[in-house]
Order: sequence, then structure tokens, then C-alpha cells
Amino acid sequence: MTANKAFLPLSLCVLTVSDSRTLANDTSGDYLVEALQAEGHRLHGRALLPDDKYRLRAQASVWIADDSVDGILVTGGTGFTGRDSTPEALLPLLDKQMPGFGELFRALSFDEIGTSTLQSRAFAGLANATFVFALPGSTSACRTAWDRIIRAQLDARTKPCNLVNLKPRLSESPHMEARALDQGRASKE
Repeated sequence: MTANKAFLPLSLCVLTVSDSRTLANDTSGDYLVEALQAEGHRLHGRALLPDDKYRLRAQASVWIADDSVDGILVTGGTGFTGRDSTPEALLPLLDKQMPGFGELFRALSFDEIGTSTLQSRAFAGLANATFVFALPGSTSACRTAWDRIIRAQLDARTKPCNLVNLKPRLSESPHMEARALDQGRASKE
């Protein structure tokens, strides 16, 4: 599953979305911080915000705009209650969605919680070359997502491919190749 490439540490943020938790009892956020640091990644920032889509969007936007941030792990607010607004807050910020993440997360969760996995609106995507992963608020869901999906994809040694090795190409313009071809033709003339 891994190649002989070197590990490349990423700068990651953790955002907990909760109306009831505090930093003192945020077990999901604590788990994600400990897990990413145990793998060798750096914690760039951490926040705990109530389930308010405008505050979530504002915090995520600050991190997305920061070129030194490689990814954001969000826990909470992905359910169906009236207060759950993480998808509504963050999906509009994404340049590209990663549908396979939510699909795979729910498939893996089915083995753990059965059909209750239908209540998860977990998702992932890319915004300004920053990976965004939105996970349910339970610590066990965060563990499943990190241990079985995210950890390997944020490791440059994972084969046959991983998200880290895409980092240098994430800001490419879809017109770059056409411009390069045009420049090549112009230099020959």
C-alpha cells in the first residue's frame, strides 16, 4: 500500500461544529488533533464554533485563503437536524467535490452502525488547493474516517495514488495545457 517515498507533513486545521461542546469536552476534535500529529502532520489551527453556517463559512474561508494551510478537518453538523448546517455552509466554498469520500465513508460506516449511516452527510472536496473533509460529530465516526480513509490519502507514500502527490498540480488552470501548446507553436513560427 505504500511506496518508498518520503513522508511529507501537511499543515492541517481542525474545526469542531457544536452547540453543546467546549474545548474541554471536544473528544472528536481532540481525536483528530492527536491523530494528525501522531502521523507527523502539523496542527495549523483549531476552532470550535456553534452550528451557524455563516460563522462556519467565515472560519473555513480564512483557512482556505491561507496558502500555508493544506487541509481542514471538520467534525459535526453533518446530520439532518434543523441546526446541522455544515454542508450548507461549506459546500458553496468548494471548487471541486470529492463524491467518493462520502460514499466510501458511508459504506465503511454501514459495517459499524448499519442503516443509520444514511443520516450522515459527510463530504470532502477541494477549495483553493486546500482539502476539506467534513465528518460527523461522533468520535467513532472521526476515527473511522481518519483511520480508514484520510490517513492514507494524506500520506505521500500511499500507492497507487494519494492526495498529497496531487498538491503541486491542484492550482493548475484547465487552460494551461492549451496555452503551453500555443506557446510551443508560436516559438516554432
